[in-house]
Amino acid sequence: MDVKEQINQIVEKISKDGALQERFKTEPIKAVEQILGVDLPDEIIEKVIAGVKAKISVDQVSGAVDALKKLF
Repeated sequence: MDVKEQINQIVEKISKDGALQERFKTEPIKAVEQILGVDLPDEIIEKVIAGVKAKISVDQVSGAVDALKKLF
């Protein structure tokens, strides 16, 4: 399993689905397992969730910076 590829897939799906975004906020393990369609071992799922949260944060910061650039 390519964890980076899985993280990108999850972030893409979460960013397009408001209900899935809410589920990820409240139940990240269940949300990720729903997207992937598999029950992962805890040590892997925790790494995936951490990666997804990091990628979402980076994407949000990037979006905010792009919005600020348009103002100037």
